[in-house]
Amino acid sequence: MREVMGNFLIDGVRIMDTLYRFNGSVYSDLSLIKGFLDSAMRDLNPYIADQEKLFDIKVILNELVINGAIHGNQEDLRKKVYLNLLIKDDFLKIIVSDEGRGVDHDTSSYNCGEKKCNGRGLVIVEALTDQLILNHNEVIAIKNL
Repeated sequence: MREVMGNFLIDGVRIMDTLYRFNGSVYSDLSLIKGFLDSAMRDLNPYIADQEKLFDIKVILNELVINGAIHGNQEDLRKKVYLNLLIKDDFLKIIVSDEGRGVDHDTSSYNCGEKKCNGRGLVIVEALTDQLILNHNEVIAIKNL
């Protein structure tokens, strides 16, 4: 299934060796991201029965895609954030990439007592995932199902 919705592309496909795959992109316009993520979650919903896990996944996607738009792409409306979801066996693999310079952040150095926002999203994502990999301008999160 492939459809263009507004200013973002949705490509959710079932393939043989994988239960579910989603590929999409959205411009770094914060007003478009909610609709894009709502669409991705609607597509993902039938494959995950556990509502708590679905809530965690929604938070993870929200944090990573918004971080990509704000911090990675500097809210440049010409740049996109890319989202890939893959359900295989008993895990969900989330890959979010942007067109920025990349992230170099150590989540262990985040101090919640400080009132700065930088790094908080990645700390939240790390707490909700089973594995988190930061690779330049790509973040890979694994969530066991």
